[in-house]
Amino acid sequence: MACPRKLCTVRQSPPERAAWRGPAAPVLLAGVLLAGGLLTAVTGCAKFDAALGQQEAVVQFRNGTTNTTRLHVRAACSHIPQATPEALPTDHKASDLLYDVIYRVDNASNAQIAELEQCLQKYPSVVGIDIQTPGDS
Repeated sequence: MACPRKLCTVRQSPPERAAWRGPAAPVLLAGVLLAGGLLTAVTGCAKFDAALGQQEAVVQFRNGTTNTTRLHVRAACSHIPQATPEALPTDHKASDLLYDVIYRVDNASNAQIAELEQCLQKYPSVVGIDIQTPGDS
Protein backbone atom coordinates (compact mmCIF):
# COMPACT_ATOMS: atom_id res chain seq x y z
CA MET A 1 0.00 0.00 0.00
CA ALA A 2 1.35 3.38 -0.94
CA CYS A 3 1.09 6.35 1.36
CA PRO A 4 0.92 10.04 0.50
CA ARG A 5 4.34 11.61 -0.04
CA LYS A 6 4.43 13.93 2.95
CA LEU A 7 3.12 11.42 5.49
CA CYS A 8 5.64 8.73 4.59
CA THR A 9 8.56 10.84 5.84
CA VAL A 10 7.08 11.39 9.34
CA ARG A 11 8.19 8.72 11.80
CA GLN A 12 5.98 7.67 14.64
CA SER A 13 7.38 7.90 18.18
CA PRO A 14 8.09 4.64 19.98
CA PRO A 15 5.31 3.68 22.45
CA GLU A 16 7.52 4.10 25.57
CA ARG A 17 8.25 7.72 24.70
CA ALA A 18 4.60 8.50 24.14
CA ALA A 19 3.81 7.47 27.73
CA TRP A 20 6.13 10.14 29.15
CA ARG A 21 4.14 12.85 27.44
CA GLY A 22 0.85 11.67 28.86
CA PRO A 23 -0.71 12.15 32.31
CA ALA A 24 1.94 9.94 34.01
CA ALA A 25 4.62 12.65 33.76
CA PRO A 26 2.99 15.03 36.30
CA VAL A 27 2.30 12.10 38.64
CA LEU A 28 5.94 11.00 38.45
CA LEU A 29 7.13 14.56 39.03
CA ALA A 30 4.83 14.88 42.04
CA GLY A 31 6.18 11.59 43.43
CA VAL A 32 9.77 12.77 43.08
CA LEU A 33 8.97 16.08 44.78
CA LEU A 34 7.13 14.31 47.60
CA ALA A 35 10.05 11.93 48.16
CA GLY A 36 12.45 14.89 48.25
CA GLY A 37 10.24 16.69 50.76
CA LEU A 38 10.04 13.63 52.99
CA LEU A 39 13.81 13.21 52.88
CA THR A 40 14.29 16.84 53.89
CA ALA A 41 11.79 16.48 56.75
CA VAL A 42 13.44 13.31 58.07
CA THR A 43 16.88 14.93 57.93
CA GLY A 44 15.58 18.00 59.75
CA CYS A 45 13.96 15.86 62.46
CA ALA A 46 17.19 13.92 62.96
CA LYS A 47 19.11 17.15 63.54
CA PHE A 48 16.43 18.37 65.92
CA ASP A 49 16.54 15.09 67.85
CA ALA A 50 20.33 15.29 68.05
CA ALA A 51 20.08 18.77 69.55
CA LEU A 52 17.54 17.53 72.09
CA GLY A 53 20.02 14.92 73.29
CA GLN A 54 22.58 17.57 74.22
CA GLN A 55 22.76 18.70 77.83
CA GLU A 56 25.14 20.73 79.89
CA ALA A 57 25.52 21.50 83.57
CA VAL A 58 26.27 25.18 84.05
CA VAL A 59 27.96 25.98 87.37
CA GLN A 60 27.34 29.48 88.70
CA PHE A 61 29.69 31.08 91.18
CA ARG A 62 29.35 33.88 93.73
CA ASN A 63 30.26 37.35 92.55
CA GLY A 64 33.95 37.98 93.05
CA THR A 65 35.01 34.33 92.73
CA THR A 66 38.53 34.24 91.34
CA ASN A 67 39.47 32.34 88.20
CA THR A 68 41.86 30.27 90.33
CA THR A 69 38.93 29.08 92.46
CA ARG A 70 36.82 28.38 89.38
CA LEU A 71 39.62 26.32 87.86
CA HIS A 72 40.10 24.45 91.15
CA VAL A 73 36.40 23.53 91.32
CA ARG A 74 36.40 22.59 87.63
CA ALA A 75 39.36 20.24 88.10
CA ALA A 76 38.10 18.78 91.39
CA CYS A 77 34.83 17.56 89.84
CA SER A 78 36.10 16.53 86.40
CA HIS A 79 36.62 12.88 87.41
CA ILE A 80 32.94 11.90 87.02
CA PRO A 81 32.29 9.73 83.95
CA GLN A 82 30.14 11.34 81.24
CA ALA A 83 30.50 14.78 82.88
CA THR A 84 33.25 16.41 80.86
CA PRO A 85 34.21 20.04 81.45
CA GLU A 86 33.97 22.20 78.34
CA ALA A 87 37.11 23.89 77.07
CA LEU A 88 38.06 27.14 78.73
CA PRO A 89 37.76 30.40 76.77
CA THR A 90 40.99 31.31 75.02
CA ASP A 91 40.23 34.85 73.83
CA HIS A 92 41.51 36.46 77.08
CA LYS A 93 38.74 39.06 77.17
CA ALA A 94 37.40 40.69 80.31
CA SER A 95 34.27 38.54 79.97
CA ASP A 96 36.40 35.49 80.79
CA LEU A 97 36.35 36.65 84.42
CA LEU A 98 32.57 35.99 84.46
CA TYR A 99 32.98 32.54 82.97
CA ASP A 100 30.72 29.84 84.39
CA VAL A 101 32.18 26.35 84.42
CA ILE A 102 30.21 24.12 82.05
CA TYR A 103 30.19 20.32 82.02
CA ARG A 104 28.87 18.36 79.04
CA VAL A 105 26.46 15.77 80.41
CA ASP A 106 24.90 14.54 77.14
CA ASN A 107 25.31 10.85 78.00
CA ALA A 108 25.39 11.11 81.79
CA SER A 109 22.95 9.07 83.84
CA ASN A 110 20.87 10.66 86.58
CA ALA A 111 23.24 9.11 89.12
CA GLN A 112 26.28 10.67 87.42
CA ILE A 113 24.59 14.08 87.32
CA ALA A 114 23.73 13.72 91.01
CA GLU A 115 27.36 12.81 91.75
CA LEU A 116 28.51 15.93 89.87
CA GLU A 117 26.06 18.10 91.83
CA GLN A 118 27.24 16.62 95.15
CA CYS A 119 30.86 17.29 94.23
CA LEU A 120 30.15 20.89 93.23
CA GLN A 121 28.07 21.62 96.33
CA LYS A 122 31.12 21.02 98.52
CA TYR A 123 32.49 24.40 97.43
CA PRO A 124 31.08 27.54 99.06
CA SER A 125 31.83 29.62 95.97
CA VAL A 126 29.30 27.56 93.95
CA VAL A 127 25.84 29.12 94.20
CA GLY A 128 23.99 27.05 91.63
CA ILE A 129 24.01 24.31 89.04
CA ASP A 130 21.67 24.52 86.08
CA ILE A 131 21.10 21.53 83.79
CA GLN A 132 20.07 22.81 80.36
CA THR A 133 20.30 22.28 76.65
CA PRO A 134 22.84 24.44 74.78
CA GLY A 135 21.31 27.75 73.81
CA ASP A 136 18.91 27.95 76.80
CA SER A 137 18.84 31.26 78.58
